Amino acid sequence: MRALGPFLRDAWRLAAPYFNSETRWSARALLASIIGLRLVLVGINVELSFWNRAFYNALQDKDWDSFLDLLLFYKHTDQGFMPSFTLLAACFVLVAVYRTWFTQKLTIQWRDWLTRSFLADLLAGRAYWHLSLRGTGASDQPDNPDQRIAEDVRGFIESALSLSLGLISAIVTLVSFVAILWNLSGAVSLFGIDLPGYMVWLALAYAIVGSWVAHLVGRPLAGLRFRQQRAEADFRYALARMRDNVESIALYRGETQEAAGLQTRFAALIDNWFVIMRKTKQLTTVTAIYDQTAVIFPLVIAAPRYFAGKITLGAMMQTASAFRQVEDSLSFFVHAYQDLADWRATVDRLTGFRQAIATAHSTAMADLAVTAAPDANWHLHALRLDLPDGRNLLAGTNLVLPAGQSTLISGRSGQGKSTIFRALAGIWPFGAGGIEAPAGQSLFLPQRPYLPLGSLRHAACYPASPADLPDATIRAALTAVGLGALLPRLDVEDAWSQRLSGGEQQRLAIARALLLRPDWLFLDEATSSLDPEAEQALYAQLRTQLPNTTIVSIAHREALVAVHERHLVLREGVLT
Repeated sequence: MRALGPFLRDAWRLAAPYFNSETRWSARALLASIIGLRLVLVGINVELSFWNRAFYNALQDKDWDSFLDLLLFYKHTDQGFMPSFTLLAACFVLVAVYRTWFTQKLTIQWRDWLTRSFLADLLAGRAYWHLSLRGTGASDQPDNPDQRIAEDVRGFIESALSLSLGLISAIVTLVSFVAILWNLSGAVSLFGIDLPGYMVWLALAYAIVGSWVAHLVGRPLAGLRFRQQRAEADFRYALARMRDNVESIALYRGETQEAAGLQTRFAALIDNWFVIMRKTKQLTTVTAIYDQTAVIFPLVIAAPRYFAGKITLGAMMQTASAFRQVEDSLSFFVHAYQDLADWRATVDRLTGFRQAIATAHSTAMADLAVTAAPDANWHLHALRLDLPDGRNLLAGTNLVLPAGQSTLISGRSGQGKSTIFRALAGIWPFGAGGIEAPAGQSLFLPQRPYLPLGSLRHAACYPASPADLPDATIRAALTAVGLGALLPRLDVEDAWSQRLSGGEQQRLAIARALLLRPDWLFLDEATSSLDPEAEQALYAQLRTQLPNTTIVSIAHREALVAVHERHLVLREGVLT
């Protein structure tokens, strides 16, 4: 794993932007309130340590009146005014409740901001698309972006608040109780030298030894937690893919293969988990021994002074309490080691994700830029298209796609027809040359339409909003493409990508064209799932209802030549 310095810098770079954002004053106010309430809790604990001293002295002296006053009312002691346990407990509960409430409020507001920030970065410049082009085999390719946004962002924020606020509390508690413990400890003679505040030094030595042992035992946990998060996400992703492809799996009778694939991923998850279990068992053994010893250790070392009559029972109990508070503060990293390991893994995942997005943005800057054309036509200037591995698909090509003239591009599979489609859409980064697009709206329909979550109305209007299109227009478009039978379910929310057949999904995509009425319509095998008669009928609808739209189609079927005015064929990297 990386050194501590780079890790803390990465954590700061993830956290700082929120507290400097447009909501910084609200965020800072909430954080200050939470810190202030935690400091109040430390103050109450300090007061409770003096209350314990007075209470145990009352027990030792069998002083019934002081016992009742300390429980229910108040009492004046040698240390001054002492509030009752009832008042201290009520204040503690009130502060603890609002500390939790403010922490939850800051957590959800921070998560909202950071999630929107990651989503904006991921969607800007089509970074999500460029990440997919690089493939999961790339060494710096982030796995499961969905988990990093949905799970890792939440885990980062919760751990950041818990650990940072816990550290602040530990520091303040340490400062507060060190003075108490120093005054209560007295001095001890060691090799003829009087050592004042000896219990402070014992607590320090105890915590140093415990932290060192815990670090040696728990150091591998951060890397193991990182791998566990990845294995969990891979397994969940495989389950989601099975859910999204249930029909294909059923048709192929692929249950055996699916079971084998899922079991392989789950086995990796289980194997890593058993390694985590072994390391956690070792670390728990260390921390449990450490904590149990800390319960009795201060009483043992304070007992000689008590039995010698140098301190009262109350002073002894306050000494033990102060020792535990000091030791617990110094042992913050011992108790938080597993949480720190989890947090470190989360920070590494989010940092890698952000770096991958930044790389995707730089890749996007190298896209085959689509610039404005000087006229109403599309122009390709010495356009060369390559695959991500460098293989050439299209040699330097000069071509004009004139407005008003429908064009069909055909060729054998794998020649690069869909890559031309992506380049014209401005989303293909591999190649060289120039593309000039005319003014106006262009709509690109791929072979497999995207159906967003929601109602059928929402799916039909995508990417436009249903609120921008009249109901009658939407119904007319669906009827025109042969989906009139679905009109009664227009506002039903369903998994439409699974409910509709491939042909119905392509009809729905054509309906989008009728609704959006683009100046240029590009179709990449957008009717391939339909029979020839239905395909011809849909092209007839496009010509009739979109007379001012120029259509450019990519297809295999020779029958489509008749419904286009121009036919180009892609052979061995040459478009003629």
